[in-house]
Amino acid sequence: MEQVDTIAAVATPKGESALSAVRASGPDCESLAQAIFGRKHALSPRHAYYGSYASQDGEIVDDVVYCFFAGPRSFTGEDSLEITCHGNPLIASKILTDLIARGCRQSDPGEFSRRAFLNGRMDLTQAEAVMELIQARSDRALKAASNQLRGAFGRQLGVFKDKLLSNIATIEAYIDFPEEDLPDEQLEAYVKGIQELMTFCSRLIDSSQYAAFLRDGVKTLILGEPNAGKSSLLNLLLGFERAIVSSEPGTTRDFLRERIILGPHSIQLMDTAGLRKAQSDIEQEGIRRTIELADEADIFLLVEDSSLPSPTLPEPILKRLSRENCILIRNKVDLGNESPSTLPVDGCSSIAFSALTGAGLDSLKSTLLQLIDSSFSNDEDDLILVNARHGVALQDLQACLNSALQKLEAGDAMELVASDMRGALDAIGSILGKIDNEAMLDVLFSSFCIGK
Repeated sequence: MEQVDTIAAVATPKGESALSAVRASGPDCESLAQAIFGRKHALSPRHAYYGSYASQDGEIVDDVVYCFFAGPRSFTGEDSLEITCHGNPLIASKILTDLIARGCRQSDPGEFSRRAFLNGRMDLTQAEAVMELIQARSDRALKAASNQLRGAFGRQLGVFKDKLLSNIATIEAYIDFPEEDLPDEQLEAYVKGIQELMTFCSRLIDSSQYAAFLRDGVKTLILGEPNAGKSSLLNLLLGFERAIVSSEPGTTRDFLRERIILGPHSIQLMDTAGLRKAQSDIEQEGIRRTIELADEADIFLLVEDSSLPSPTLPEPILKRLSRENCILIRNKVDLGNESPSTLPVDGCSSIAFSALTGAGLDSLKSTLLQLIDSSFSNDEDDLILVNARHGVALQDLQACLNSALQKLEAGDAMELVASDMRGALDAIGSILGKIDNEAMLDVLFSSFCIGK
């Protein structure tokens, strides 16, 4: 899609920094650079220049480094100009204002990435990965977003699409020549091929749960009776005093959310109200919210006062606990008067801990990391981030393949099978942001001598 205007924007966050970047994209970029920096000769693409930025009224705004990218070898696929100035927000704002005065338009949110997509520089999965990369909160999330930006998801779907096109092309041939009987071995090959595609599709759908862990962090719920040391544990894990700690029970009425990085993982910690018979309406509401949070939690850190008997937990919380998602933390071992303990679930890990001295903290972190790695990790090198939009399309894709498989096995008309297969192709196209109807024809005519 041809763009007729040149857009510009500040590409770095607001606030003071060492450097700021202003970027422009569109057909006027080279002439803008020549006018601003007084250059009489053409710019060498992808070459960094040093110069003084002169506004339209002749004011020297700043000494900058600028680089011209000739389309289509640029991020957007158009001629682009990137200007790096000193990191005073006023300087970047003045440069942007001057570019707009020279005929540029302030870009809309995401418009640079949108132009990159429209100009074929990336598919939709790569465009979405730009924001995933910016918002990544852990090493694993960063790696997954980087893989996706480099086209890992698109390549996987490309292999999927090629196999699908091959099947469609062969089916279309039998539709065009109905007098040719479909050999049993060919039918078996179709069935096997669709089953393989369905397996691949299921793997992608299953990966969406791990993608949620990467985006949101592993949701880790800290729970226990009042005064067991939940808030003290939160503060120790964070490394600063986030929660109020008091000898008075029931001081945490609402829940707190904070994030930490543990190894390659982002962990979302949730400190909750103490579980007991509520003494007030406010405390009762806090306990109700704790039980609600248990439904969305991935991991539970159950904190007990080691000098007291193990508490009786609410049934809704007990149902959520398992050896794979629960760690029992026996706090206050520094008091030296431990009471017998009962594990909330058989086989769950138990840590002797002191929030006062920090004893057991390293053991807790190690156990928590092992639990995450065993239950929620994914070591695939081509890890991708399946978002909600992808998930809907993958569900459609799976439904179309399943319908095609049932029709094949039932001996239904091949036209109906082909219709389902085309639906599957459309679902792939909706993920990538393009549906290439000519691709099926290319495969069809290259594989068969139809009309010879």
